[in-house]
Amino acid sequence: MTTKAAINDFLAQQKIAVVGVSRNSKKFGNIVYKDLRKKGYQTFAINPSATTVDGEPCYPDLHSLPQPVDAMVVVVPPAETEKIVRQAAEVGIRHVWMQQGAESEQAIRLCKENNINVIHGQCILMFSEPTGFMHRLHRWVWSVLGKLPN
Repeated sequence: MTTKAAINDFLAQQKIAVVGVSRNSKKFGNIVYKDLRKKGYQTFAINPSATTVDGEPCYPDLHSLPQPVDAMVVVVPPAETEKIVRQAAEVGIRHVWMQQGAESEQAIRLCKENNINVIHGQCILMFSEPTGFMHRLHRWVWSVLGKLPN
């Protein structure tokens, strides 16, 4: 279960890989990547089919990063997430955020087996500050419905 403390721990990390960044600016991976960069995080785009995204280098996998990162956001289909979590464990990433729709039970289990702080079932854009109006509204609705982590 995702906790507020786990979310705060994740957001305290400064170097974040975003796995599943698209060259299409309307795709969610690209939106997350740009949003985190705008908020001051040092971000690294991961996509095996791209060499650049928005004029910045894009890496094929976590092993190819030029420096260690503290955390990663996963925005890929669940079938790929397990492979990505294995890579995260190999390179020493201790914080993984599986964006809604990217999670799988096996990937979550792998995180726990490797002592990786895992967040799933939540949208990072609802929690990374400053939050845009629509995501603040979404967070408020979830709070009213009792769906926010404690």
